[in-house]
Amino acid sequence: MRPATSWQDYELIDATCGNRLERWGSTLLVRPDPQVVWKSPETSPLWAKADAVYHRSERGGGQWEYRRRLPEKWKIGCGPLTLVVSPTGFKHTGVFPEQAVNWAWYEEKIKAAGRPIKVLNLFGYTGGATLACAAAGASVCHVDASKGIVAWARENAQASNLADRPIRWIVDDCAKFVAREIRRGNTYDAIIMDPPSYGRGPGGEVWKLEDNIYDLIALCAGVLSEQPLFVAVNSYTTGLSPAVMEYILKTTLCGKYGGVTSCDEIGLPVSSTGGVVPCGATAIWQEA
Repeated sequence: MRPATSWQDYELIDATCGNRLERWGSTLLVRPDPQVVWKSPETSPLWAKADAVYHRSERGGGQWEYRRRLPEKWKIGCGPLTLVVSPTGFKHTGVFPEQAVNWAWYEEKIKAAGRPIKVLNLFGYTGGATLACAAAGASVCHVDASKGIVAWARENAQASNLADRPIRWIVDDCAKFVAREIRRGNTYDAIIMDPPSYGRGPGGEVWKLEDNIYDLIALCAGVLSEQPLFVAVNSYTTGLSPAVMEYILKTTLCGKYGGVTSCDEIGLPVSSTGGVVPCGATAIWQEA
């Protein structure tokens, strides 16, 4: 497992009984996490001082219980990035902190490439990966189906002093955008994708990661340049192992491009116990 250890403005303080106690800047939040199945005693006194607690509803979704008035949004830093945090109605905050370990890897690969790199970031969310790549010198095409989320990503670019970097902000269905890019003859040296576990398209079509991930990766292979640098696929679906995603990358890319594949879990260290909470998986193809 690769833990995200570079944070200063974020901390996973404790985790037990289905919940995380986290520090976002100076704000303490308690959020549910289905991976936290253990029922060990709480090891931090800060549980009682949480500023807000997210409660799940039996009918789905949930809501925040605010124990003190919080700003609608605030900023935290991660290396060269400044990101806007804002608690949403779906328990998320706009930042997946475990992804910082991947952002650092993307940045290192791009800087070491020694050539101009074009990155396609699919399901780009609020732009952490996009901005890490842009900060490393890449040109980036950021694609997400949500207009509001893309606006949030642009706000993060402004906060990180990266608004003038070569970033294309696209609001579109990711698979349909890739298909059009193939027809247009546009190619990319690196692809990052963080597809949702489940969702519905604008026409009501059902997206289920286990059923659709192979077709998506195979489609994206058609938009790679002649000398691609890497392809990274992230998943939060517990039923889809890292090895499955790696196998797909191997069978769709290695025959044409050679290269090597790898996979692992990513996670967050728990400061009060020394343990690590698993937070998803990443599979990578990269040039040899």
